[in-house]
Amino acid sequence: METIFEIEVTKIKGNKKVTVQDTVIREVKLEIIVNDKNVGSLMAVCVDLKELAVGYLMSEAIIENVKDISKIEIVDVDTKTFQVRIDAKVVEANIERLDLEGVIVSGCGRAVSTQISKIAIDAAVMQDDFSIDTTLLFEEMGKFYTQCPLYEQTGCVHTAKLYYDENTYFIGEDIAQHNTIDKAVGKARLAGVDVTKSFLMVSGRLSSEMVAKAVMHQIPILASRTASTCRGVNIADKFGLTLIGFVRGDKMNIYRNPQRINVK
Repeated sequence: METIFEIEVTKIKGNKKVTVQDTVIREVKLEIIVNDKNVGSLMAVCVDLKELAVGYLMSEAIIENVKDISKIEIVDVDTKTFQVRIDAKVVEANIERLDLEGVIVSGCGRAVSTQISKIAIDAAVMQDDFSIDTTLLFEEMGKFYTQCPLYEQTGCVHTAKLYYDENTYFIGEDIAQHNTIDKAVGKARLAGVDVTKSFLMVSGRLSSEMVAKAVMHQIPILASRTASTCRGVNIADKFGLTLIGFVRGDKMNIYRNPQRINVK
């Protein structure tokens, strides 16, 4: 299925009206089937669907290790619906918790999550000695959008980038902000990369569910060009995450845990 397609639009500039071709993003419904049970549905851009499913399931602690997955496949149900079907060793209690305690997150779309609950976040406080230089973060954020083809083509998606080293990084693009993290982290997990030695950049606000996803994967640094919510800051504080907003040019605001950022 094509990810983008062209439509005819009427463009007005000043007192001129013209008809032109424009590109728009395609979104589909993704059903995540684990051991023949539907554990959730997401609205998503129809790329990197396997990675999205893996990232989502690990964010929710339903799958603890990528090695626990024995089979994964995509099923094309119809023109608007896909399924990712996975056979895996799972934490059944967390599937049940998702059914009972799931909340609607503040990202785009009607996504359900439990990982922002005080009880549900079952992650250790990060006490690593991982750090990066300010110059690296400024450089990578500066070229962030040039590495995101769907954003360049349509301007209609959120983006995330998980950086491990100059040759190893993972891009996630989607209409839903939280999906971008799941896609990027899903790619990294499937590639066997240690995400605890990486940092994560996102295009949108640092809301509670975005921060919680970084915590669940023990990614030590999360940065954005925009701001954090109060709850996002509180979660970062509680679990030792370095949370950074307004990374623009040679400036940034470090909300919590600045010790991982070396000024160079």
